[in-house]
Amino acid sequence: MERHEIPDDISPDIPATARGFKLTSCWVVTDGKAGMESQCLGLAEALGLTPEIKRIRPRFPWASLPPQLWASPLQALSPEGDVLTPPWPDLVIATGRATVAPAAAIKRRNPATIVVQIQKPTIAPSRFDLVIAPAHDRLDGANVISTMGALHRVTPERLEDAAETFQDRFAALPRPLIGVLIGGANRQYRLHAATAARLGSQLASAAISSGVGLAITPSRRTGADNLRAITAPLDGLTTDIWDGEGDNPYFGILALADALIVTSDSVNMVTEACATGKPVHIFDLDGGSAKFTRFHEAFRENGMTRPFTGRLENWSYTPPDDMERAAAAVRELL
Repeated sequence: MERHEIPDDISPDIPATARGFKLTSCWVVTDGKAGMESQCLGLAEALGLTPEIKRIRPRFPWASLPPQLWASPLQALSPEGDVLTPPWPDLVIATGRATVAPAAAIKRRNPATIVVQIQKPTIAPSRFDLVIAPAHDRLDGANVISTMGALHRVTPERLEDAAETFQDRFAALPRPLIGVLIGGANRQYRLHAATAARLGSQLASAAISSGVGLAITPSRRTGADNLRAITAPLDGLTTDIWDGEGDNPYFGILALADALIVTSDSVNMVTEACATGKPVHIFDLDGGSAKFTRFHEAFRENGMTRPFTGRLENWSYTPPDDMERAAAAVRELL
């Protein structure tokens, strides 16, 4: 994977203290969703920081209210999750609807804390020091960094480590190796048995016609019935399908696959796949939204993804530099 130039000759692998930052503490604040937390952790790691993770749970009725209606946001958090109390950290990196009002409240309570909100908040960006939002959110502002996709934790170092960890697992699979990242139903998309069976048939067709190996990892959203529908046409082929036991080979697949097939329901998975610089084929699920349409169109128009219809293609492109631009903007604040 190509390593891009970093502004001001600052390497993300150099600890914050070695760069002269006066930074001693960092919180990552999320509602605990893995995809959200991964974005915050990716940014913290790009800054050379090991953050304290705060997973919050808003109480009723705040959990169902938009952030602008939260009165006393820091008191709205349930003790079943983490509470946000002094001493305040030097940096807060937060994402997710539940974190918007509490993160803004920390900034009001302690202006010295630098607060970075990832993804579009439903309150004014000026309430934070920096907002990092994907371009498909259509958010503008003097303190807004616009990214092509999601922030992530895919780095050359992590891929190198994952390749070493999982190389024996995939050693017997035919080459080229195709990684398949499967999501599932969410608020915008649906995965039906018929669609799952069509994906399985197209994967089988690609494996037979091209002689490739398949390394497949589903998500919790895939569902057992849909996974069976996907894998049934693959019976008799040499594949590796993660069964949910042991370590998820997700990063190993990103590292070792020659090309990737990703379902369309996840901005995170598509962005992470494209961070490798490898060909990324998108399998469309039913549904979508205007924002997802803008996201997928941007990645196709920039030559990073192509539709998957059962045929594999090979091409090259330059991965987005979103992580480096975001980290550089935070360094400016520090």
